[in-house]
Amino acid sequence: MNILYEDNALVVLDKPAGLSSEEGVLTALRQHWDTPDAFVGVVHRLDTGVSGLMVFARTPGAAAALSRQITQSQNAYAVQDGRAEGRAEEPQFIKQYRAVIAGGPDEALPAEGTLRDWLFKDSRRGRVFPVSRPRKGVREAVLEYRILKTAGNTSLAGITLHTGRTHQIRVQFAARKHPLSGDGKYGSRIKGDIALQSCGLQFRHRDTGKPLQFSLPLPDAAPWKEFFE
Repeated sequence: MNILYEDNALVVLDKPAGLSSEEGVLTALRQHWDTPDAFVGVVHRLDTGVSGLMVFARTPGAAAALSRQITQSQNAYAVQDGRAEGRAEEPQFIKQYRAVIAGGPDEALPAEGTLRDWLFKDSRRGRVFPVSRPRKGVREAVLEYRILKTAGNTSLAGITLHTGRTHQIRVQFAARKHPLSGDGKYGSRIKGDIALQSCGLQFRHRDTGKPLQFSLPLPDAAPWKEFFE
């Protein structure tokens, strides 16, 4: 776990794949601070098998401020997408991802666009399924994407989330026959870690109001290394 930024209000880190974004990161941070009972506010999550940028609050006030920014962004995207009415605003809390997906652009997945699906989370089976219409337990999922490069039988996609549903990116691409590399749960035949990275994070500092931006380089391991220039 690599800490990229830290002050009295928050900490930004690069979570490795395989580490839980709740119990695992919280334990590691408390060990890092040598404070077993330190407050750590979880304001967003990454699947255990996914790596990349996360921000955690170090005080209840910072946690509340970050949560307000996340809510503001969800509302701003909902207006932008036509899912809600209201005044257009720029999102304050922006999460960007990159993924290696099977195949290249096609009719089901053009080179860029917006994916919209209704998703049902089956907690008993630990899976999320796309469904044809809203009903109880179903939530709408929206993301923007662009295919950045294709190499052989895989492509590198850049993604901006508009909603934060469980397994959202994984399910939405798999639903179009482009599962993420290494994601056996949703159809990938490639072994290894899930090729999904939280690569960009932007928000405002609770105390200063200053915009903070963080980014990660492309990983140098397979299957990412196929996309180095």
